Amino acid sequence: MSSDDSRPTVAVLFGGRSSEHAVSCVTAASVLAALDEDRYRVLPIGMTREGVCRVVEDWRSFRFGGATQPEVVDDGTEIVFPLDVRRSPLRRLAADGSLESLGVVDVFFPVLHGPFGEDGTVQGIFELMDVPYVGCGVLSSAVGMDKRYMKTVLAAAGIPTSAWESVTVRQAQQDPTGVRERIAALGPVVFVKPANAGSSMGVSRVGDSADAEAVDGALAAAFAHDTAVIVEPAVAGREVECGVLGSRFHEAPRASLPGEITTSGVEFYDFETKYLNPDAVSLTCPADLDRATTAEVQRLACATFEAFDCSGLARVDTFVTPAGEVLVNEINTLPGFTPSSMYPFMWERSGLRYEELVDTLIDIALRDRLPAA
Repeated sequence: MSSDDSRPTVAVLFGGRSSEHAVSCVTAASVLAALDEDRYRVLPIGMTREGVCRVVEDWRSFRFGGATQPEVVDDGTEIVFPLDVRRSPLRRLAADGSLESLGVVDVFFPVLHGPFGEDGTVQGIFELMDVPYVGCGVLSSAVGMDKRYMKTVLAAAGIPTSAWESVTVRQAQQDPTGVRERIAALGPVVFVKPANAGSSMGVSRVGDSADAEAVDGALAAAFAHDTAVIVEPAVAGREVECGVLGSRFHEAPRASLPGEITTSGVEFYDFETKYLNPDAVSLTCPADLDRATTAEVQRLACATFEAFDCSGLARVDTFVTPAGEVLVNEINTLPGFTPSSMYPFMWERSGLRYEELVDTLIDIALRDRLPAA
């Protein structure tokens, strides 16, 4: 980077240690392609599944549908992050031990989905570096990621949500009968989910909550991703989502037009349906709702954004019941940005193009460092 280059440096951080590594890589390819290199100096930083970060030059090849899933692999180099407040440059450590300066990062754009990415851990690193970053802070990221505490915040804020039960590995081992009884009390059909995972990783639908073998199998699948799970009853309703943009200090959150997800030929909206079987899913925006229901979805989405003290972006997922009741299912503080993702799709239908959305999020990150004067 030359001394007369005044472009802000945007570092897009992707890949990571979670089971959503491939999703993160594809998301990053979309974000990187949207960044105007006349406006920004772009630094693509990939994290391997072992947690090693390096500059990734071949990010344009990341996409679903190939023979293998996209992945950041170790090339013998490593980025050294300066954990101080002096705005020191990033450095690249070569295999021979030599160090190369990569310049000072002005804003990080993390798209690290799942644990060790959207759960507050990497956000804490940015805070230690005192560098602006796109998205929610440490607390809102951590609470929004763990579905047990997410449900607790929703209930405490008076935001309508469905019933739930949380189960830990220890509880399942020491009191399996009690766990099964609690799950059966939720209703005949339940969904079992890891407390900390996304993209429907480890999620199972149990068609008979009194079937001990089915429940135990679903718990085992979820425990493969986390040591705690959340179990929810099946809700009769339409799956309606809403995107939110806003900052902590400078502007109230605004909601996109709601969008609706419908599937065909599958039991529920799982990972394969989301990313590998596009013919089985349909995204509609605006959702076919009356004006009052649309307004209620948007109101609850913004209320949820504020209850979690969010910044930048969030996607709020709701159920709209046949009676017209709106229940908040969950908040996603780092929603996907792949070409098939609902968040950018809803904002595009709301009048904000993908490139404009990326610019807006960077602008919020740069402005949201301090409260308004």
